[in-house]
Amino acid sequence: WKGKQMDMFTLSAENAKRIKIQNEAKISVIIGNPPYNANQQNENDNNKNRTYPFIDKRIKETFIAKSTAQKTKVYDMYARFFRWAMDRLDENGVISFITNRSFIDSRTFDGFRACIQQDFDYVYIIDLHSDVRANPKIAGTTHNVFGIQTGVAMLFLVKKKEIALSKTPKLKSPARIFYYELDDFWKVPEKLDWLRENSFETIDFKRITPDKNNNWINLSEDNDWESLMPVCDKEVKNGKGGNAIFELYSLGVVTNRDEWVYDFNENNLKQKVSYLINFYNKEVERLSNVDKNRIKDEVDTTIKWTRAVKNDLAKNKIYNFDNNQIIKSLYRPFVKQSLYFNKSLNEMQYQTPVIWGNNCQYQNICLGYIGKDTEKPFSVLAHNILVGLNFLSPASGCQSFPMYRYDANGNRQENITDWALEQFQKQYTHVSETSKVSETLITKETIFYYVYAVLHAPAYRSAYEINLKRDFPRIPFYADFEKYASAGKQLADLHIGYETVAPYPLKVVEVATSTTLVYLPKAKLKADKANHCIEIDEITKLCGVPEAAWDYKLGNRSALEWVLDQYKPSKPSDPTIAAQFNTYQFSDYKERVIDLLQKVCTVSVETMQIIETL
Repeated sequence: WKGKQMDMFTLSAENAKRIKIQNEAKISVIIGNPPYNANQQNENDNNKNRTYPFIDKRIKETFIAKSTAQKTKVYDMYARFFRWAMDRLDENGVISFITNRSFIDSRTFDGFRACIQQDFDYVYIIDLHSDVRANPKIAGTTHNVFGIQTGVAMLFLVKKKEIALSKTPKLKSPARIFYYELDDFWKVPEKLDWLRENSFETIDFKRITPDKNNNWINLSEDNDWESLMPVCDKEVKNGKGGNAIFELYSLGVVTNRDEWVYDFNENNLKQKVSYLINFYNKEVERLSNVDKNRIKDEVDTTIKWTRAVKNDLAKNKIYNFDNNQIIKSLYRPFVKQSLYFNKSLNEMQYQTPVIWGNNCQYQNICLGYIGKDTEKPFSVLAHNILVGLNFLSPASGCQSFPMYRYDANGNRQENITDWALEQFQKQYTHVSETSKVSETLITKETIFYYVYAVLHAPAYRSAYEINLKRDFPRIPFYADFEKYASAGKQLADLHIGYETVAPYPLKVVEVATSTTLVYLPKAKLKADKANHCIEIDEITKLCGVPEAAWDYKLGNRSALEWVLDQYKPSKPSDPTIAAQFNTYQFSDYKERVIDLLQKVCTVSVETMQIIETL
């Protein structure tokens, strides 16, 4: 019965007979376009994916068991359809799906790819591309065959039972995999024309040989990646287990209600959070006698609900506003906001209390990074205050590797492992007498800065570009430890102390207007790279921006463009915030932004100078 149709509707005798016939039938062809959604995006929608216990059990036994990635997204609906179809297909048959293309190269689906290689004889992929998040130069509506943001691919899985010629069982060979990709920059009419004009038999498929990690495309050439030192290992705990440079690491805080608990203006933040808490408490009173299974459908969606807050509501838990839980957070690169750091209104805090303390009262330095399991370019930025999950990208989770960690009593411990210290000392103090490094120079602190410099080195990023998309960073032993440790310290001091550097001497130009403005000038916050300028608003420009300043990038944006993006006025997506708390006016921050841009320009230019020495 596994993978077959069971009681989907009321089980009448007629339905039971029909289901029995269907389950006994051989299915040789399964075609479809499964839904692409992974999770409910907004708890206020009350539209969670249904659970499918048997299918999810099969996913756990197969796709997840063979995977090395984070597992939750493998339970999305199109993975479930794949698992059902693979179990339901006859020993001779074809599955033909058009789906999200992430199964081709996402690490999340490495276990899926392993199962495909094991269970099928032939695999044919037509990659239509057009993932807007991976290629910001295209648009979903003009390049994607469905007019969506998500990349699309067609997958044909063929199972063909061999006729046994002897009684000796023959080991099954891995699937033969064939791949063809359309030009990512083709627009929809070109892609549809290609699909109309090409028959399956005439497509010039490329034969794929997967690597040992079940990657199908973008295979890295043989390199020494596996021999390098891993920055982290989930097996490391209390200094024991696996071997890695850092013992503890953590994603940034997840609020799932950023517009409610972040703000440039602390007073506005207090008003928003107080309103949310008061409204929530009234809902606790109003729904106190409602059946707990119905509460989720009864809540008033004026405020932003999340799973945890709904659970608290069902328990009749009362919230209280605490002014001491308002802290400064680095919301995006070089842009701080006030955050209400509270376990009830932050959906996930992960290991952040161990890094910063329950009220962010401890001092620390972290290396924040994105790169693994994301289409965004590899990026790293040191920070000395709490960051959010999307610190380095609105669409990707930022991991932080701290210099220190704190126990329950507030005692500080170094987060670089003893194993890492031993490896570095062994490497650099046992070379030739003319080049060996003093053992006193190899400390856990200098290792921290050495790592930061290596992660900025252009040759490192180039050599391991593909590896860095699939794995946490690994660190080589470069010849001049002292140079890298020194450069890493300079970079960290520069990036953490960006508010204290000397402003770059950009020229503030007031644009002449034919009439005197009787209203606040409209904000532009636009980079004019060709003319080395930044348009601040209708009447003000910053001129003389050096080209090197645009070269310092974090993800797809330069550091300067991160500042411009975050201060640009926009209407909040939350309707209550938009109606009652949208107090932002750029004119209130204009002078601050001009000063910040000048300082980030200095940081950018000096960062590129240091990187050139690596």
